[in-house]
Amino acid sequence: MHKYILHIIVLLFTVFNVTAQVSFEARVSKKSMGLNERLRVDFIMNKNGDNFTAPNFSDFRVVGGPNQSISNSWVNGKKSFSKTFTYFLSPKKKGAATLKAATVKIEGKVYRTTPVKITVSESVAVPRDPNSPEYLIDDNLHLVAEVSNPRPYLNEAITVVYKLYFRSPLKISDAREIESPKFQDFWSHIIKIPQLQVQNATFRGEDYKVVVWRKTVLYPQKTGKLTLEPLSLNVVIGLPSNRRDFFGGRIVQQTSRAITAEKRFINVKPLPEKGKPANFFGAVGQFDFNLIINKNDLKASESFELKVKASGSGNLKLFTLPKLTLPNTLEVYEPEHSEDVKTSLGGMKGSIEDKYTVVPRFQGKYPISPVSFSYFDPKKEEYFTLISQEHIVDVYDGPIAGNSTNKDNSTSNQLVSTENESFRFIKLIPNLRPIEQLAFWGSKEFYLMIVAPFLLLLIFYFLLRRKIKISGDVDGIKLKMANKLAKKYLGSAKKNLKNKILFYDALERALHNYLKAKLNIETFDFNKEKIRQLLKEKPLSSDDIDSFINLLENCEIARYSPATDAKMQQDFDQALNVIATIDRKL
Repeated sequence: MHKYILHIIVLLFTVFNVTAQVSFEARVSKKSMGLNERLRVDFIMNKNGDNFTAPNFSDFRVVGGPNQSISNSWVNGKKSFSKTFTYFLSPKKKGAATLKAATVKIEGKVYRTTPVKITVSESVAVPRDPNSPEYLIDDNLHLVAEVSNPRPYLNEAITVVYKLYFRSPLKISDAREIESPKFQDFWSHIIKIPQLQVQNATFRGEDYKVVVWRKTVLYPQKTGKLTLEPLSLNVVIGLPSNRRDFFGGRIVQQTSRAITAEKRFINVKPLPEKGKPANFFGAVGQFDFNLIINKNDLKASESFELKVKASGSGNLKLFTLPKLTLPNTLEVYEPEHSEDVKTSLGGMKGSIEDKYTVVPRFQGKYPISPVSFSYFDPKKEEYFTLISQEHIVDVYDGPIAGNSTNKDNSTSNQLVSTENESFRFIKLIPNLRPIEQLAFWGSKEFYLMIVAPFLLLLIFYFLLRRKIKISGDVDGIKLKMANKLAKKYLGSAKKNLKNKILFYDALERALHNYLKAKLNIETFDFNKEKIRQLLKEKPLSSDDIDSFINLLENCEIARYSPATDAKMQQDFDQALNVIATIDRKL
């Protein structure tokens, strides 16, 4: 009996697992729209199905579609498949509209989409086309700054994670930062991300792909309303066009877009004054505190170490440890500060310590008084004070403090002042001078002061002649300035020699910017014929003008045709020569 029950459970689990792998859903471009706008609907299945049946669009008019597309992709070593039927709809009336369920048969079983509610309002002034590139990018690409705690205390750790969300039909091929936040008024630490990965996520209740771009840990150093500067990225996006290749697949068009995360504000709370200890040094977090001694008994003139140590999680690098108060007959050297702190998304964790080297000069028992350490716990919102235990150091085999003989040959034991008898540091810069001073007359300094003015005059003479010679070479100066100007305008194109689209876009922009700066005109509204006519009015040869116009035509053609690295380098060198030649003649 148990055997049959086990078989039934395994069978049910297998059926459930297979069923869970199939998805069929309806995705809409918007859930709220104007009466004169269009709605894009994608019916997406992750397995190839037959007998797809569209819903009855009773509340809409079909203005486009159905368009069918199939996609196979590999993400992080996993294969994914999707088949999409796309419709473009226009609402018939204002109010609540319903997009009814579509059906499809996959592996012998019929699947249905969930009906979607759409709210139709008054007509908008400028309707947006759901199939336009601008609409697709704005609706399917988002750069978001996620803040762990928008209302922290002063010196309490918060995290800011920048995430890039995108979804079909967009495909991201490249991205780079064009503006990075400075995080003023914060102590900041960037968490390194070894490799960017694409993962599945949910954004605003819908399925997206996400890339975690940057992780940063911040400790606010001021109270009040602080601003997080936005992060900006330049993203290269692949968009499906209306053209198709030889095999019927849609041709992907590459475009670039600058995208910026929204500005965020952090309201930093001050630490409460109520209950603040007098020995509070700014520690915020959760800590342990210890005073550690390496010896409890030793001979006079030997040394021992005292460690003041705080460990835990919090702003470990942003506060100072309490100082030791020791008897004046103990020689105390400056402490050595060390840190063993690691910073993760949870903030700083580890320990800091001050190590003191102490040398007793007299025998006796020396008490090391307890040391107190106070911190503020932002989770419990209260102050805590930790006190170390007292230590006794037993020093033997040495002179006795205050041993002296008076007129009555009696002794009195008292503490000896350490002001004049303490160990003195070695003077590293003695500033010693010889006893016998050499006479200035006839010395090296004397002869140097005599010769120096003549040397300066000679150097000045040669520099003046060289300047006069250079000033006379007018053609050389013009050539040098022209080459410098060409390199200035073509710097952006040179950085993108490995990317055909970005290179030719930057090259064309550089040529227009050069004419704009040189001739003080606007050229982006000009066609090539107007530019040619404008250049003919200048003292330029027809070959110079043809070279400039041909270079502009190469930039336009190269965007839609294959181009090798050698070809791009050839066009770049030609641009240098053309700009330098024109600039030399103008």
